Amino acid sequence: MKLTFVITFLFSISAFAEGYGQRINLELKNAAVESVLKEIKKQSGYDMFYNIDLISPLKKTNFRVKNATLDEALKEVTANSGLAYAIEERMIIISKRRESRADQNLIKGAVSGEGDKKLQGVSVVEKGTSNGTTTDIDGNYSLKVSNPKGILVFSIVGYAKKEIPIDGLQEIDVQLTEDKSELDEVVVVAYGHQKKESMVSSITTINPKELKGPTSNLTTMLAGRLSGVVAFQRSGEPGADNAQFFIRGITTFGSGKVDPLILIDGMESSSNALARLQPDDISGFSVLKDAAASSLYGARGANGVVLVTTKSGISGKTKFNVRVENSLSSNTQNFKLADNITYMKLANEAVLTRDRLGELPYSQNKIDRTIAGDNPLLYPNNDWIGLLIKDYTLNQRFNMNMSGGGKNAQFYIAGTYNVDNGVLKSDNGNKFDNNINLKSYQIRSNVNVKLTPTTEGIVRTSGSFDDYQGPIGGGGNIFQGAIAANPVKFPAVFPASDMGYAKHPLFGNAKISERGEALYFNPYAEMVSGFQQYNTSTLNVQLEVKQDFKFLTEGLNARLMAYTQRYSYFDLNRRYNPFYYRANALDAKGDKYSLELLNEKNATEYLDYNKGEKVSNTVSYLEAAVNYNRVFSEKHSVGALLVTQLRSFLTGNAADLQASLPFRNQGLSGRFTYGYDNRYLLEANFGLNGSERFAKNHRYGFFPSIGVAWNASNEEFFRSLRQTITKLKFRATYGLIGNDQIGNTDDRFFYLSKVNLRDGAHGSAFGTNYTYSKDGVSISRYANETITWEQATTVNLGMDLSLFNSVNIILDAYKTRRNNILMNRAYVPTTMGLSAGIQANVGEAEGKGIDLSVDYNKTFGDMWVQARGTFTYATSKLLVNEEPNYPSSLAYLSKVGHPLSQYYGLIAERLFVDNEEVKNSPVQTFGEVMGGDIKYRDINGDGMISSLDYVPLGLPTVPEIIYGVGLSVGYKNFDLSGFFQGSGRSSFWIDPDKTSPFVMNGPYQHGLLQAIADDHWSEENGNIYAFWPRLSPNLNQNNLKPSSWWMRNGSFLRLKTVELGYNLSSKMLDKMGVGPIRFYLNASNLFVKSSFDLWDPEMGGNGLRYPLQKVYNFGLNVQF
Repeated sequence: MKLTFVITFLFSISAFAEGYGQRINLELKNAAVESVLKEIKKQSGYDMFYNIDLISPLKKTNFRVKNATLDEALKEVTANSGLAYAIEERMIIISKRRESRADQNLIKGAVSGEGDKKLQGVSVVEKGTSNGTTTDIDGNYSLKVSNPKGILVFSIVGYAKKEIPIDGLQEIDVQLTEDKSELDEVVVVAYGHQKKESMVSSITTINPKELKGPTSNLTTMLAGRLSGVVAFQRSGEPGADNAQFFIRGITTFGSGKVDPLILIDGMESSSNALARLQPDDISGFSVLKDAAASSLYGARGANGVVLVTTKSGISGKTKFNVRVENSLSSNTQNFKLADNITYMKLANEAVLTRDRLGELPYSQNKIDRTIAGDNPLLYPNNDWIGLLIKDYTLNQRFNMNMSGGGKNAQFYIAGTYNVDNGVLKSDNGNKFDNNINLKSYQIRSNVNVKLTPTTEGIVRTSGSFDDYQGPIGGGGNIFQGAIAANPVKFPAVFPASDMGYAKHPLFGNAKISERGEALYFNPYAEMVSGFQQYNTSTLNVQLEVKQDFKFLTEGLNARLMAYTQRYSYFDLNRRYNPFYYRANALDAKGDKYSLELLNEKNATEYLDYNKGEKVSNTVSYLEAAVNYNRVFSEKHSVGALLVTQLRSFLTGNAADLQASLPFRNQGLSGRFTYGYDNRYLLEANFGLNGSERFAKNHRYGFFPSIGVAWNASNEEFFRSLRQTITKLKFRATYGLIGNDQIGNTDDRFFYLSKVNLRDGAHGSAFGTNYTYSKDGVSISRYANETITWEQATTVNLGMDLSLFNSVNIILDAYKTRRNNILMNRAYVPTTMGLSAGIQANVGEAEGKGIDLSVDYNKTFGDMWVQARGTFTYATSKLLVNEEPNYPSSLAYLSKVGHPLSQYYGLIAERLFVDNEEVKNSPVQTFGEVMGGDIKYRDINGDGMISSLDYVPLGLPTVPEIIYGVGLSVGYKNFDLSGFFQGSGRSSFWIDPDKTSPFVMNGPYQHGLLQAIADDHWSEENGNIYAFWPRLSPNLNQNNLKPSSWWMRNGSFLRLKTVELGYNLSSKMLDKMGVGPIRFYLNASNLFVKSSFDLWDPEMGGNGLRYPLQKVYNFGLNVQF
């Protein structure tokens, strides 16, 4: 028995060794799992049993083993396929793996696009639930599902959605195909969202990522990126660097509102609120341009609408996103001042060229000793730009947001902290910093809660806070002060060692006249002797409830939204009165000097306090909407929307009774849409608005619009062209929009008189000695019940075209006519005895133009290319103006037919050759005129130059053309992008008053621009086309007149932004539990090409103030 057992055991060991000792060598590419199993069966000599229905659905695999045991080979083939194996005697049994529930429910995989491009941000959701996640930078995802037999839905904008059955698999890889018809599918529109394919109106959208740049101000990124938006930036000063922007230019005039309505999550917001908004927090950005798009907002949307929606939370694990940036900022271009030797020589020339016997301001001895570099405290040689302005400054930006949630509640929370510093120098002796320092803080919390299966509640809270400290009067005044100060009369400051006991800086100065006490303006002392502060706080709290009424009828839903907005502002300044000294030489050599205090009576060593403006106000808003969307018989798409809104604005620091009353508006708006088979589209809108500003007979305005569209590419006959022309749609809209924000804000109730019953200026005195007085009565506005809504009628024709599934073109042409523009009646007979002006809706204007945007997106394996170009051409024309009926001989004086921002002045032919030519030319009635002064054209031929010779000059001051071109290229983990911004068809004017050298204006004496020193008329160089006319020590009124002499071309092309980025592979970060990391270097305003070179051309006529900024930035973005 024992012998039998031993023999049997040895036989079994032999058989086991024979089977498992057989080595497997196998290499198969893209092979079916069944083929792999057959090869293993063949090489091992074992029989194999499996269910073909279990094996055949498995994806093909690359299989390679070398000198492997049977057990090792089977482990390899079943590792990631959901299979298990067992070996019984000489039989291999393949079955479905039985695992723990936790392992069964964890799905992993990767998502790629065409060319195996890994897709980041793909939404992966378990169908029928809110359970989901998104792919990381390498396209990988992992998700625990509740049902191993369920379905995963993969979706991302720009790609066709794909649904994959889980069917018990633990690894599911997916490749998505691009679907350009779905690109940017859902667009933010008035009071909701709309599929782009079904849109009729003219709306421009942009990916919020394109608004990112090395700046804390979002508005500076708009120019050239959004077709239909005319934007430009006039200043780079922190806190005052908002870009001005208009939708399709300016088509109205007067003192009313011309900029667009800005709505952030449905809350009416200011341009400052938009400027502080972070691109990280934005989910949608749309610009509503035509009447069909904006008429639902009625009076508020008369100048177009900017709609911004912020991000909401997504169900899943909490995700964090952190962005940190540090940037170096410097002026794009400083205006250049001449050296001070030239300044003194030309100051003497300015006197002599006007008066041969005039007293020279600078002796030759002073000039020579300054050239020799003698004691600069006795012979000052100030470079005011160098003394006031630093070469660069450093700024920081921090943003952090987190999002996540479960099935019933999701959240998005974000916070931002930005520090923007100025380029001004500070005095080390002060205990305060006068340089600009702007700290801005933003917080945001968006919480979505599923109250019931059909009810959703949303609470949005946001706050924006600015803390500013800087020089009194702002940084722009510092730059202007550099050219408004004499550079050689006194040093900026004397060494502290000259008066060791003094507890204050020893600022330099000089008396303007020894006969008086008046002193010159010392820009350095003014800059460092104090500071101003302001603080702003804006808090928004919004509650929204959405109810789905599908239990009543499919497609019906409603929502109720209310918010309150609280704003406060205050400013103050603190300043000491500088101690001013002058140096008196004690010897002929000038090596020694003594200091003389010039302002002993008013100098102080302490900071005083001056309170400034205080503003506080609150907005309350209520909005209710009912919406219906449904498709009948798979072809008839019907939609309807009805919205009502109430708004109240109350200020806490009103100047009078009228302003203290709540400002209230109400409105009712509606939209109806119909689409047949996604080919023929109709949209009708209306806005019914009430305004407190008008009398009862004009209080309510009705503003309808209608639009149609044809998706030609969805026609059956178009099928053969779709490989080339992916999409083709034609659009047309017509509508009416109203505007009640007209006239001066003080004229709140046009239908009421404004009477001052206690006007001292109209009072009288009584009594024997006139010792008794009584205030009088005055009227500043007469009741006018005829004033009504300003109206704009707009026609828009558009085309949407996609080519080769890669190029998207959107083209719009429009025409807008404005009527009922409020104007002051200029020609009211004085015999009527009126003490206040009369206004009426008499003005008319029109605007027309085109908007074009072109996008290109293509992937080539590991490389992708994106390009975007925009072109905006917006013109305006005045049609009806309050002006005389000019005879044909003076028709050129009429402003009718010219752009609304047209500049008017005299035509400058050239400079006079000499005094003899002056005598033989039409009389110029503006003061002293000599050879070298500007010669004007006598337009009406009356032998005299006067206001009757004014004509329209140049192009409008608001650009008619704005364009932009951007290109982004990526290869694997690297990407490079650049964007050019351009402006065309505009003119601006140099201010000859502020640039006239040597002129005394109170304590100010103007400096000398290098351009004037290089190119001015003189008796030695009688260039009649020189940049500057004959020099003068005083303002020459003849040369200051508005004229073409000072006109310059405002066109330019700017390299707006450049960025180089690297995305660190998540494979290297998985071990650390960190998501994607992005490093990037970017820059803005690197160079500009323009025919104008005195200062940055985008600043226009504002070039003597704070320049635009050139920025170099390093950033780090981490997700985890």
